[in-house]
Amino acid sequence: MSDFLDDWLTEDTNEKIPNQRVWNVLVVDDEPDIVNVTKLTLSSFTYKNKTLNVQHAYSAAEAAEIISNTTDLALILLDVVMETDDAGLKLVKWIRDELGNNMVRIVLRTGQPGYAPEKSVIIDYDINDYKLKTDLTAEKLFTVVIASLRAYESLWSLEENRIGLMKILEGTSSLYRIESLKQFASGILDQISLLLKQAPEGILVTAKGMQAKTPDRLTIIAATGLYESFEADDQGLINQPTLTRNIALAHKHQQSVFQHPHDVLRIPSHNGHTFFIYFSPIYKIDTAEQALLEIFCERMSAAYDNFHLFGQLKKSQEASIVAMASLAEHKDEDTGWHVLRVRDLTEAIANELLQTGHFTDELTPGFLSKVGWASILHDIGKIGIKDSILQKKGKLDNDERSIMETHAHIGEDILFNASKLIQGRNYFSIAAQIAGGHHEYFDGHGYPRGLSGDHIPLCARIVAVVDVFDALLSDRPYKTAWPLNQAIDYIIARSSTQFDPRMVQALLTLLKEKRLSPELCEYYGLNTQ
Repeated sequence: MSDFLDDWLTEDTNEKIPNQRVWNVLVVDDEPDIVNVTKLTLSSFTYKNKTLNVQHAYSAAEAAEIISNTTDLALILLDVVMETDDAGLKLVKWIRDELGNNMVRIVLRTGQPGYAPEKSVIIDYDINDYKLKTDLTAEKLFTVVIASLRAYESLWSLEENRIGLMKILEGTSSLYRIESLKQFASGILDQISLLLKQAPEGILVTAKGMQAKTPDRLTIIAATGLYESFEADDQGLINQPTLTRNIALAHKHQQSVFQHPHDVLRIPSHNGHTFFIYFSPIYKIDTAEQALLEIFCERMSAAYDNFHLFGQLKKSQEASIVAMASLAEHKDEDTGWHVLRVRDLTEAIANELLQTGHFTDELTPGFLSKVGWASILHDIGKIGIKDSILQKKGKLDNDERSIMETHAHIGEDILFNASKLIQGRNYFSIAAQIAGGHHEYFDGHGYPRGLSGDHIPLCARIVAVVDVFDALLSDRPYKTAWPLNQAIDYIIARSSTQFDPRMVQALLTLLKEKRLSPELCEYYGLNTQ
């Protein structure tokens, strides 16, 4: 081989190339001598610091089996005339049309051009070159191979970019559904690992007040792989000067930094935070991948801004719910605490039901995230009841009882009208079902409609047990708090009549196993049992 070819065929080893460590090439020819000469000629071939893995087949049928089992085949040197006069041409059709492989480069070789005229073959078949075997000297063979591998690599890069963009779009869509910042950050690290096709190892930090060249404070939000053991203090990341320095560099220049193997992505936001992702890829990130990662950062910036806005709106809704509930119970000395205990116990029972395989169709993630907060408004209808009835220390008479019972309808109407302003199932639509149904009895003897069994909304059946249980254990104007055992006996005695027995069982399991928040365990006296 000439010195010119040696230089030409040995490329920059730092340039990013397809993931396989060799170039897979297939020689298909029914003449063993041709196969052997071709393999010998290519035996010392290297391109971009990778050698050729040359396989061979003596027929189109044998080649088809190899092609089917080789996913990263770069080049096929294919004879036209083998077991039949058009065996090679039929194999081309099969590769492109049936197998659907449009990536592999195909160079037809023939010693009998009369069987397949060059013009018609080039037009009718998806091949990359057509050569006479007599024309393929060693140097011309190298020319054909290098051109084919470059074409394969270009197609591969385009496909990788397409897949990368799809992953960015898909990843952004999934991140919008995440509610925790830590989960959001972990999702970003996962998406980067998918883009770069390597194990998810990286660290995502957030920085505030980075006016100086060196970050004042870096807070770790998520980490994967070897970075999971890293810790941060007020001065930045401990014992990681390169990491801190490159993050400061990214901040100073307001852009990502690619200094292999210390790469930093910068993700700005519009709420005072800037996120930085530090990772050490196994190879140098090439220009195309840098462009993909920059697009990814732009998408993640928009995603985080939307994520943050969604969180603020969610908190605003929850604050409004608490304010509305406080209006209904503003004269109760237990204002706020009762409804918050109802919220926590409602969430606990709903999750326990799901864990035990009940109501799996209804207990969706969306429902579980809302039902606790919606339960806070179960007695919002009391806002329409006179204080003389609400605060009466003795037993209500029949007329007063009838008036008191109207609070279920009042609350349901208020919340249902509010829910119509928001599309889909929301806090207020669930709260409307709870307000209107949490005084219904499982046996049909409750109010306001006399519903029974599963005709009572699931959320209302949960809160029916929760509200009574918490009320029994709390001081009220008309009673003092009951002991825990007495309250449990009361609930059990009314299982299948007032309460859905599945809700009762879930409550009893949580109490027995003390799987409630420390605050609930302390309030209900579970720590003394």
